[in-house]
Amino acid sequence: MSHVFPRHTKSSNPVIAGGEGCYLIDVEGKRYLDGSGGAAVSCLGHGDQEVLQAIRDQLDKVAFAHTGFFTSNPAEELADLLVQHAPGDIDRVYFVSGGSEAVEASLKLARQYFLETGQPDRHRVIARRQSYHGNTLGALAAGGNLWRREPFAPIMVETSHIAPCFDYHERRETETVFEYGQRAADELETEINRLGAETVMAFIAEPVVGATAGAVPAVEGYFSRIREICNKHGVLLIFDEVMCGMGRTGHLFACDHDGVAPDIICIAKGLGGGYQPIGAMLCSSRIYAAIEQGTGFFQHGHTYLAHPTACAAGLAVVKAILTRDLVGRVRKQGAKLDEMLKSAFDQHPHVGDIRGRGLFRAIEIVEDRGEKTPFDPKRGIHKKIKTEAFRKGLICYPGGGTLDGERGDHVLLAPPYIIEDAQIDELVTKLDTALRMAL
Repeated sequence: MSHVFPRHTKSSNPVIAGGEGCYLIDVEGKRYLDGSGGAAVSCLGHGDQEVLQAIRDQLDKVAFAHTGFFTSNPAEELADLLVQHAPGDIDRVYFVSGGSEAVEASLKLARQYFLETGQPDRHRVIARRQSYHGNTLGALAAGGNLWRREPFAPIMVETSHIAPCFDYHERRETETVFEYGQRAADELETEINRLGAETVMAFIAEPVVGATAGAVPAVEGYFSRIREICNKHGVLLIFDEVMCGMGRTGHLFACDHDGVAPDIICIAKGLGGGYQPIGAMLCSSRIYAAIEQGTGFFQHGHTYLAHPTACAAGLAVVKAILTRDLVGRVRKQGAKLDEMLKSAFDQHPHVGDIRGRGLFRAIEIVEDRGEKTPFDPKRGIHKKIKTEAFRKGLICYPGGGTLDGERGDHVLLAPPYIIEDAQIDELVTKLDTALRMAL
């Protein structure tokens, strides 16, 4: 009998034994194509020898040193590399152990920034419905997914949520794509005015929405308008790139596609590629200066901040992404994945939308294509697809509540950047089979 506390007490997962490129292998020898990189984590695939060697080399020196006493070369080098490629005036990097921690740190830094600059009334956060920013209480409060929030609502800080930028479901027939994006963005200004601009500290959003809606990119012009509104009202803009960043959507930083620079960026997942638990919060020089010239102390912290071994892994991963031109490969292979998905599902009676950027793609499952009507949630379509795909040797990342937190099903795909053409074909073929079996 296992003493591990699993994600689901009624499930019995196979035991993992090994990994090789785009595949994971269980103890029975069955091979699974990692079509979602776990949860958009395994950007380099499994068993990358350069990353493994970087970890070994660091372990031979020192595995851990507390940041209350030391910095480390891997942390310094990784911070330099990230800042070199970051948008705008991003200038400082705060290393943590994962995405939720990165978001928590961003919210606390935003609050402290306004305390340091003499604006103590600014404490409110605005986010979007159908967003997901992590499972710690601050991050969960910022997130807008009903199913994830509801059980813990009584112990979460109040957060405002505006509509997402979701072209497939929310654009009116009378609107151009650009007009829709401006209308969606203007909801932020309406909410700021409702709350009182002097009380709002930050707006947080995913440049491409991940787990809760399934690879939903903003339309052109949306984030430019969001940036204008934040500037006008003195509100900090936080981009959550935990899932969509680090090359996943065809840019090292996903927001580069939109040409918009935030005040704070959160990254994780692809930063370490699964080789070590690592995340980071990056902030502008202006925000850092407010702390440095004020109290000089960010009132936050965790034991494993800037863990040397984790930073060594992250450094090796980011170097691999850059030196192997994997961002370019993501664009190329992402276009092929999009083409194959459309070839297989564009006329499928129960596939309503095929969307995404780079190797961050999704299909949305509907009961009626014409009306975009979702299946009854009681049918658990996304769960059935996951089960059937896994049975066929495909790991994908289906989700429910796509439309409003309760209704809607989608399948998220985020394979390793090294995926080959034949493996893309394998992925789509097995997904097609799983979809037919589930329906």
